[in-house]
Amino acid sequence: MTPPTNPESKGSRPHRGTGLRAGLLSVSLAGSLALLPATAAHADSIREQQWALDAMHTQDAWRTTKGDGITVAVLDTGVDDEHPDLTGNVLPTKDMVGFGASRGDRAWARHGTAMAGIIAGHGHGAGNDAGVLGIAPEARILPVRVILEDRDPARAKARSTRGNALAEGIRWAADQGADVINLSLGDDSKSAHPEPSEDSAVQYALKKGSVVVASAGNGGEKGDHISYPAAYPGVIAVTAVDEDGIRASFSTRRWYATVSAPGDDVVIADPDRKYYEGWGTSAAAAFVSGAVALIKAAHPNLTPAQVKRLLEDTARNAPNSGHDDSRGFGFVDPAAAITAAGKLKPEDLRAAAYGRKYFGSGPDPVKDDEETSGWAAPAAGGLGVVLLVTAVVLWRGRSRPEEFGEPDDEYAV
Repeated sequence: MTPPTNPESKGSRPHRGTGLRAGLLSVSLAGSLALLPATAAHADSIREQQWALDAMHTQDAWRTTKGDGITVAVLDTGVDDEHPDLTGNVLPTKDMVGFGASRGDRAWARHGTAMAGIIAGHGHGAGNDAGVLGIAPEARILPVRVILEDRDPARAKARSTRGNALAEGIRWAADQGADVINLSLGDDSKSAHPEPSEDSAVQYALKKGSVVVASAGNGGEKGDHISYPAAYPGVIAVTAVDEDGIRASFSTRRWYATVSAPGDDVVIADPDRKYYEGWGTSAAAAFVSGAVALIKAAHPNLTPAQVKRLLEDTARNAPNSGHDDSRGFGFVDPAAAITAAGKLKPEDLRAAAYGRKYFGSGPDPVKDDEETSGWAAPAAGGLGVVLLVTAVVLWRGRSRPEEFGEPDDEYAV
């Protein structure tokens, strides 16, 4: 889960250290989101601040597809289907919780809307030039509400009575034919442990053909504890890097890292019609889910195992060792994966089973390396923590009056 931050403008945004860190989303571990003081930012600067679009070579991928025909299930706090950047791209919500905040409440669908915008936002206004543009702007979002926002008064009740919502949501999404299941959530507390029902649900989804993507965790500064569902076999676990390709300090370092993606100072949409700048592996996972949507749109017959392997084989800025706990196999590159998939021979397109299981401490000790480098050279990877994000208001939309909390209102997802 990744809460949002409010960037002002390139070069004038407040230093990250001035804000509060927040978790985007967590199944059994609450994450928090803090809104920093609102600042003035012109609408067209929102798109200019979406550095992830260039970093992920989206223009190259979009020459082939923008995700049309692909459904991405967003298992989260709900999605605002009336947001101008998402209208027409959001399917009806399946609510696995059944209670809590509803539309119009501040503690409703904030984290889920942010993730949906990263994946399939199409912007709005003349030529859709305003607002957030997602990685796969023609993909459809299938919202599955499996958790409540942290500021929702009913969250404690949900955690004690609806602990099976995630497993149920994964199975339901797979049964609906979701091509991708995005899990920008997780538990990376000291007591985190694998849940058989969740692991079974993930394996069920993989066998049904759904690619499962999860945040690696936001515990890079808190012990790098294992995070679930990221550590379940077959899951594409995503870590976070910043605009310079440097590993995000909050991003968890563990052996299950698959690839890294943008997770720091990323622009996200909110039901309040403002835009925020956020950080966390929740966002990183959403970017990779968007990348997978593009790959599946171009090559719909690929299995989840094949998609995972393509991401690993085509990742940019790979570690010298080929893989490490901080960045996995490198920075996600959907355009390269699409090209590589087109070169696969028929015999390479056979379904492949995931052959490894990993629970417990993992094969590699945690390394305290803080390598850095730009995108042109091998960059230090960011093992992403699932839910963290800080947010500052970038721009307040004019589509409706402000009707929620004050700019310094804190909330958690």
